[in-house]
Amino acid sequence: MPGEVRVLVFQAAHDDAQLAQVRTAYHQVSERLAKVPGMLGNELLRSPMDASVLVVMSRWESLAAFQKWESGAEHRQDTAPLRPFRDTRTAAGFAIYEVDAAY
Repeated sequence: MPGEVRVLVFQAAHDDAQLAQVRTAYHQVSERLAKVPGMLGNELLRSPMDASVLVVMSRWESLAAFQKWESGAEHRQDTAPLRPFRDTRTAAGFAIYEVDAAY
């Protein structure tokens, strides 16, 4: 696990209709990303403290694998369905973390 990277993209859904749209978009994006080299998987997370707060957390084999995909032409197309749901309440729309230790 050390060397793997987690990318968190902050999303928002302000009602049940938007939540359904986010879930649909998440599945569309996930199907596209399943074919990307270096992508290990992803999850849609929802806060139990604030139901409008969502995070898509993706797992990558390395920072280099993520950066290669992110810099490619497919990046924007692959993630387009989720873009309308970016959480603009946060200063940064995403965060990148490298696994330092794991059990």
